[in-house]
Amino acid sequence: MAFDGLFTISMKTELQQIVTGRISKIHQPNAQEILMQIRAQGKNFKLLFSVHPSYSRIQLTHESIDNPATPPLFCMVLRKHLEGGIITAVRQHETDRIIILEVLSKNEIGDDITREVHMEIMGRHSNLLLVDPSRNLILESIKHLSSSMNSYRTILPGQPYIAPPTQNKLNPLVYSEDLTNVIFNTSDPKEIVEKISGFSPLHAKELIYRMNEITNTTEKLDVYKSYISEFMQGGTSKQIVEINGKTYYSPNALNHLDGTKFDEQNLGSLLDRVYFAKAERDRVKQQAGDLERWLQNELNKLKLKMKKLKKDFEQAEKLDTFQLYGELLMANAYAIDKGLSEVELVNYYDENEKTVVIPLNDRKTATQNAQSYYNRYTKAKTALLKIEQQLEITQDDIAYFELLQQQVMQASPTDIEEIREELMEQGLLKMRASKKKKKPVKPTPEKYIASDGTEISVGKNNKQNDYVTFKLAKKTDTWLHTKDIPGSHVVIHSDNPSETALSEAANLAAYFSKARESSSVPVDYTVVKQVKKPNGSKPGFVIYFEQTTLFVTPDEEKIRHMKK
Repeated sequence: MAFDGLFTISMKTELQQIVTGRISKIHQPNAQEILMQIRAQGKNFKLLFSVHPSYSRIQLTHESIDNPATPPLFCMVLRKHLEGGIITAVRQHETDRIIILEVLSKNEIGDDITREVHMEIMGRHSNLLLVDPSRNLILESIKHLSSSMNSYRTILPGQPYIAPPTQNKLNPLVYSEDLTNVIFNTSDPKEIVEKISGFSPLHAKELIYRMNEITNTTEKLDVYKSYISEFMQGGTSKQIVEINGKTYYSPNALNHLDGTKFDEQNLGSLLDRVYFAKAERDRVKQQAGDLERWLQNELNKLKLKMKKLKKDFEQAEKLDTFQLYGELLMANAYAIDKGLSEVELVNYYDENEKTVVIPLNDRKTATQNAQSYYNRYTKAKTALLKIEQQLEITQDDIAYFELLQQQVMQASPTDIEEIREELMEQGLLKMRASKKKKKPVKPTPEKYIASDGTEISVGKNNKQNDYVTFKLAKKTDTWLHTKDIPGSHVVIHSDNPSETALSEAANLAAYFSKARESSSVPVDYTVVKQVKKPNGSKPGFVIYFEQTTLFVTPDEEKIRHMKK
């Protein structure tokens, strides 16, 4: 990762396209993100600010993020000061990871006012501040920082704005004698990081690689100037490199790295690709942490219940022994005296006529002992039937909760609410008290487009699965699901899909299943009219017939290109 000072230079360049744009709406999806909708140059833009400790950034995003019904306080303050305002400048504080938006807005009585939005990208210390530059005062911030927490500066409403401390490094854009000495005399990336501002180890290594084997000082300086110029232009390649599960990115080509490389059209798309899925998962964790814990607890209870039922089943299976004892005692009753505590009899059911020792109640006759064993046989038989039923119900419940667990793991924030609603409707979760009655909303399954233009729908939870299969799909459409693996219902909206559409839809079914990380995943497909929902079955549960199975390996890259 490398959202360093040089990357910030490129981002500042990319953000120039929103200058003169009007801020139409401001949302705060969660405690760590702000999303601004901006109309500029005849286009709509979405500007995302994130102060997440691992994914802090500012970017133009192409992804959609769900917003809460009630905006937090910080969002309300931003709306008051910025909505309807015009962005007059986007600048960078020196070569630090700080981008400042200047906004010309109006106050309550219609007078022009200037406000600044300071995005400070500093890992877990990242922050977003609204500043009044005329008074150099902090109006509000997404994170508050008291003087007891930081002796250098206080970040609270009404306090003077003080920029983060400088690092006393060389400016990479000013070609001083000190800077050229570092460039000419070092082959150590650490030295570049320590002495020149804006460089992360990744970009320092790339610079060293590009200057490798060049001894002429003029040529070295030219390489350096060319490299810095690429950042100032907004980047040349917008490249992502994946090596052994690690992701590296830069506005420019990373020639020193060998790995799987992807090029994006702009920095917004690049950061969406690197961060969006991770940030989305983090949003879901914030929203669904309690739900995940509840599901795991329920699963643990069910698995413990299953263990006990199996033990009871093993005990109840001894009913054949009780029946045998009863029959042997009745057959030999004439020869068994009352008062015995046990008796050894020949088992005439055994080919070798082995004997068995039968425990007796010495207060009862042989016939009474036989009747006692017959009673135990009857009770065990009844218990066995009940235990078998309970085992089946518990196994279905475990499968249901494992499916919900998988759906939560792959859910968006909207999907989480639908899962909660499903559990409430099932009586498994308590209904939440709400002042306003919510209108019923149709589930919104995800839409994808196959390479040949065929539309594909994917259910991300049980409500969506039932809707996709039994409401949205035609009887002649093609339906897919992973074979014997919890996963999504997938429908190809075609009665005669091409091999390409079938393969890509199977890829979706495998990707949105518990087997996402597996290879050669079995996926069944059939026509929708062969999919049935048994009476009284749980949401999302179906049976199907006349299926064909194919095997696919989930490919996230293909799915990205199919997203509608």
